[in-house]
Amino acid sequence: MGVYPMLLDESCFFLAVDLDGEGWAADAGALMEICRRLDIAAALERSRSGQGGHVWLFFQEALPAALARNLGAHLLTEAMESRPDIGFRSYDRFFPNQDTLPKGGLGNLIALPLQKQARARGNSVFLDDNLEPHPDQWAFLASVRKLGRAPVEALVKEADRKGRILGVRAVSSEEDQAPWLAPPSRRRQEPPITGPLPELLELVLGDQVYISKAGLPPPLRNRLLRLAAFPNSIGRRRCGCPPTIARALSIAPRTCRCMSRCRGVVCRRRRPCCGA
Repeated sequence: MGVYPMLLDESCFFLAVDLDGEGWAADAGALMEICRRLDIAAALERSRSGQGGHVWLFFQEALPAALARNLGAHLLTEAMESRPDIGFRSYDRFFPNQDTLPKGGLGNLIALPLQKQARARGNSVFLDDNLEPHPDQWAFLASVRKLGRAPVEALVKEADRKGRILGVRAVSSEEDQAPWLAPPSRRRQEPPITGPLPELLELVLGDQVYISKAGLPPPLRNRLLRLAAFPNSIGRRRCGCPPTIARALSIAPRTCRCMSRCRGVVCRRRRPCCGA
């Protein structure tokens, strides 16, 4: 059983952050930590497969999907910058997945928590800080505070003013509403990194480009990681494809990541690569 998060007026009553694969629990913990720091009530659910999780934010009233997604992007930005060693490789997408309803569609379906068969396997349940299921799932769900519109708008407005709504660079499309307002490169100009920065960086060119972490402040490390991450536009283009091709594209990663972390260094692949 699932639900389409976006209403016909392009608003939503919740935002869910989808985390999948190896490292999802550490990423979810970092995101929940940021939510607590910013006084954002959130609930962590282990997914039906047990190989991922969802961080849920519930609203008192239906908020514009764009506002809810900007809130999620701000939370991810803060979590990634506070703990760049995590890298949020498990981040998959938001629900709702778009700011506006796709033409002729309802958006993306998300499975609801507390599915009976999955619960029997210890999945599809809400977890505490130790990743253990809450004893009374329904009582916990009822206790989760819903977020009001005014504080969400204030937080997003302040985050936007400070340039703290970043996330992965967006892919421009033919449906951009105002392409003439975009810079020639189609990239948003990011705010400068505040704080002390190293005068020199040590780079080693080998099978990859290696950058020493020594003296590399977390904001700069996070910026380097995000510069090498971009949406996989090919994986999105499933409409009109034959069934066999559509199935192959459905398992394509939504984000291409060309940067990884090795012992003492940050590694940048010399060729673009989608996937792990």
